[in-house]
Amino acid sequence: MTDPPGAPPIVAGSANCLVVDDEPSVRRSLVRMLQAQGFSCFEAGSGREALDVLARIGEAPLMISDMRMPGLDGVGLLEAVRERFPDTSVIMLTGMSETTTAVDCLHMGAADFLLKPISVGELQARVARVLEKRALILQNRFYQEHLERQVHEQALRIQELFLQGVQMLARALEAKDAYTRGHSIRVSQYAVGTARRLGFAGPSLDGIRLGGELHDIGKIGTRESVLHKPGMLTADEFRQISEHPALGERMLLPLAQESPDVLRIVRSHHERLDGRGFPDGLRGEKIPIEARIVAVADSFDAMTTERPYRDSRPPEAAVAELRRVAGTQLDPDAVEAFVGAFPDPKELPLSA
Repeated sequence: MTDPPGAPPIVAGSANCLVVDDEPSVRRSLVRMLQAQGFSCFEAGSGREALDVLARIGEAPLMISDMRMPGLDGVGLLEAVRERFPDTSVIMLTGMSETTTAVDCLHMGAADFLLKPISVGELQARVARVLEKRALILQNRFYQEHLERQVHEQALRIQELFLQGVQMLARALEAKDAYTRGHSIRVSQYAVGTARRLGFAGPSLDGIRLGGELHDIGKIGTRESVLHKPGMLTADEFRQISEHPALGERMLLPLAQESPDVLRIVRSHHERLDGRGFPDGLRGEKIPIEARIVAVADSFDAMTTERPYRDSRPPEAAVAELRRVAGTQLDPDAVEAFVGAFPDPKELPLSA
């Protein structure tokens, strides 16, 4: 199996190493050993100086630090490095009498500890092991982030394909009904213009655009004889019609996580402020604002489009009717936002 591009190597090549000890002779000895392994070494004689060096060079793969130093000692330095430079692997230097403290350092996040005096072979073995562990941790993190990104991209593609499918269904619904052809696109356009007047932007506006386009998708399950009936609907026929918002919501459930506002529009665009709408009989502000916006757009387009059961109204008459039912059926703010967005309704696209 090959590594994906950008994966960190399992074995570190030439890399920075910081050696921290208040005894210059110990620092020089460690630097010589590490340079022989291919490291570019930096030195610090105290914990404070070590933090300054790290701030200057950036996070180093490896730091080797003495436990006992004046000022900021090894334990304090370890805490600071773990907080500020979490990907730096720290090896602590300790004497035989300090092994208990060294073990405590392991619990605090140190990668390993070395007992003084230090042999070249022991140093090489510990450093190699620590860097291998660090590389594995970084590689695992990379793979996890890479996999999460791939999963997210695949989920977006699946949603995109799903949307293409339901949009085709919406077109199919309108194609079989000459009276409503272009209705969903116009409702979407009206709703977006209205929502902009109310301050919607970005993803929330995109949700209203898509919700307006798909608001009637549930009618795909309604018999054509009911959709095209020229006269009054019977109680059973009205029940069938009133089921389309809930059916549409069920059809669009795959959008629940990414676009919950679309589902709110589809389910609630036939609710009324006075509670006499369907399917849930919601009142006032309990009706989602997105659905209240689409309800205004839907009502206007329905009135200005010829239907089997009545003739179309002139745009001015439709606007007057929107204002008449504002406060009982429709949201007054949404009505006025619609009027403000489209001040000359004669110029609106009233047919496909």
